Amino acid sequence: MATEANNPIDQRRAIPQDSRCRAVFSLEGMTCASCAMRIEKGLKKVPGVINAQVNLATERATVTYDPEQTGVEQMVQKVEAVGYKAMSLDQPAPRPVVTSSTVVSAAPLPSVAAQQEDERSKRRQAEILHKRNILILGVILSLPIIVLTMFFLNRFPGEDSLLFALTTPVWAIVGWEFHRGALGTLRHGGANMDTLISVGSTAAYLMSGVGTFFPQFVGGGTIFYDTAALILTLIYLGKYLEARAKGQTNEAIKKLIGLQARTARVKRRGQEEEIPIENVQVGDELIVRPGEKLPVDGVVLRGRSSVDESMITGESLPVEKVEGDPLIGATINQRGLLHMRATKVGADTVLANIIRLVEQAQGSKAPIQRLADTISGIFVPVVLVIATLTFITWAIVVNTIGIPPFGTTQAMGGAVSPWIIAMVAAITVLVVACPCALGLATPTAIMVGTGKGAEQGILIKGGESLERIQAVGAVLLDKTGTITKGKPELTDVITLSDTSEEEMLRLVAATEQGSEHPLAAAVVDGAKARGLTLNGSLEQFTALVGRGVEAEVAGRAVLVGTRVLLNERALPFPSLEAQLATLEEQGKTAMLVALDGKAMGMVAVADTVKVGSAEAIQQLHEQGLAVWMITGDNRRTAQAIATQVGIPAERVLAEVLPQDKANQVKRLQEQGWIVAFAGDGINDAPALVQADAGIAMGTGTDIAMEASDITLVKGNLRSVATALALSRATLRTIKQNLFWAFAYNVILIPLAILSPMIPFLKEQAPIFAAAAMALSSVTVVSNSLRLRRFGQ
Repeated sequence: MATEANNPIDQRRAIPQDSRCRAVFSLEGMTCASCAMRIEKGLKKVPGVINAQVNLATERATVTYDPEQTGVEQMVQKVEAVGYKAMSLDQPAPRPVVTSSTVVSAAPLPSVAAQQEDERSKRRQAEILHKRNILILGVILSLPIIVLTMFFLNRFPGEDSLLFALTTPVWAIVGWEFHRGALGTLRHGGANMDTLISVGSTAAYLMSGVGTFFPQFVGGGTIFYDTAALILTLIYLGKYLEARAKGQTNEAIKKLIGLQARTARVKRRGQEEEIPIENVQVGDELIVRPGEKLPVDGVVLRGRSSVDESMITGESLPVEKVEGDPLIGATINQRGLLHMRATKVGADTVLANIIRLVEQAQGSKAPIQRLADTISGIFVPVVLVIATLTFITWAIVVNTIGIPPFGTTQAMGGAVSPWIIAMVAAITVLVVACPCALGLATPTAIMVGTGKGAEQGILIKGGESLERIQAVGAVLLDKTGTITKGKPELTDVITLSDTSEEEMLRLVAATEQGSEHPLAAAVVDGAKARGLTLNGSLEQFTALVGRGVEAEVAGRAVLVGTRVLLNERALPFPSLEAQLATLEEQGKTAMLVALDGKAMGMVAVADTVKVGSAEAIQQLHEQGLAVWMITGDNRRTAQAIATQVGIPAERVLAEVLPQDKANQVKRLQEQGWIVAFAGDGINDAPALVQADAGIAMGTGTDIAMEASDITLVKGNLRSVATALALSRATLRTIKQNLFWAFAYNVILIPLAILSPMIPFLKEQAPIFAAAAMALSSVTVVSNSLRLRRFGQ
């Protein structure tokens, strides 16, 4: 019995998270799902490889491994050993980054990613152009073959030799890609889709050649040149259309990479100079003129402008920027000159992280694909066995009782050898079987769905996240920073005397300038937003802990604080009691104001609801989802916010400690709910992980974003409803694709076996099979591309 130490699975589990690395490879030579499974199984056998995923649609392999046991070179050699080519896409010495659920390498610099994508795009375009030229050759040669066999068969001497001459280039040139792939896998003891097509077309070609030059061996009139030519041309047409369609599934990544500015205008040693974007350093002062892209992430040092952030956040309206406001690289400065300080550069920028997340998502697999993967792994060998049994069975049947249902060997248009009838049936089985549709069903839908989400500022981590999200029945929303702005704002100014609201607010704001309390800052910001100038001299400022502040401003005594403070100073405020209670019932924090020893009014501050939160929650309700709100605030404040956005009182979880948020998620799960949790803070990370689907506001912390399944870049709650709808649409498309892929093979393989019994097929069965096989993959990819119209 093997000991635990010798068990490779246990050894892999024992590898510590912080010692794992991730490598991404570009693959060449894959033609179907069985190729992907062959590479995946080979990589998993490499010592030190913890996990490997191969994506047919992206033609990439993602491998998690222990760098102390193996390296990139060994994995490339393994891929080559199973008959394919691999090239590492990672930068040298990738820095491992560990999260709670995955291991990733450092994201490449956007400039490097742009170069890589340019190279991949050129290779892809060259491949499509090459396929187009080969396809044109196939069509030009196949058309006269069809005309001759349909209208002029046996009309003039040497016709069969002419057909042989026309078909040979189609078999050799158009079919070379399939023959080469079949020979490559055969050398390594395997078989793939190329094997099926190569064997089927070669059998038809050779059988026709024998019928042309040695007719005594097969019976008169036994030629299938049109079958051999059309099998290859039709399937090559499908491969060409598939290549074009697959190129469109990756449009989102190309658009994201294209957003990055290539140069930056930096101010160093008092001089302004233009440098490549990769040379920008954290702390550099950058100058951005109107109409230019912001080179990197940063904050405004000087200047005022509006910035178009739609390409990153999906938000259509420009965002006003003033001193101290954050800036996102690759967004566009619209009208003002901005001086900014670089805070994140290279692989740390928002854009680089978005690209990394989208690439990871597009390379992932959904659990629903497991059945397809299992079938794909054994598909080709099973089809080869079925084709062999079909040949043997029909040979016996025809030799024994003739061709059903007529009992004669004349059914295929002449005195045809029973062996030829059996061969045609076997060729039909080989050609009609299609593992491509199975392999493309999931990855193409994930690529388009996650790419569409990225265009709208919705980052979905991958297939597993999609599958969990679509089952969500309850959404638990954190209040602060998710439903509300997470920042207190001045909401009300009330006066009782001849002193105007403007004058009282100016005095209060001037007093609060001496305080560092967040509520004080809200009052000061609110006064400035109303255009007030705070230039009064502040004297004798005193902070009264837990009660308020007092000071002398422009010769007037100002007292701002709670009812407890005014009672201590024996300053009655009966006329304000009713309004004070009303503001508190609305969840606002009210501060009473006394001027020169007399109660004069009050100001109120509150964490206000984000624009669109109420509409977003209404959309969630319309989708049939139950919505809860969770907060650490008192129940009165929580209830006030819930009332504003339309959440029922019984679904408000108030006064919840940060460490208990995950327990509240678990409690709902124990009640049978599939729960999505949306939050933005560090203390939300445990709840995001506990939830069946974690949704992080992109305006929040990196920790929350790493712990989530979905990140909403613009932090707009309306994106939650959109993200859930997009996830359901993507998974629905995956299910449609898998249904089509399975149904295609389940229906057409039996029809191919029985093709000699179907009058309208007869000897043309392989041609119909080739057309159907080409159509299957194109149908799956085209169905996935429909997701590009989501939300339109």
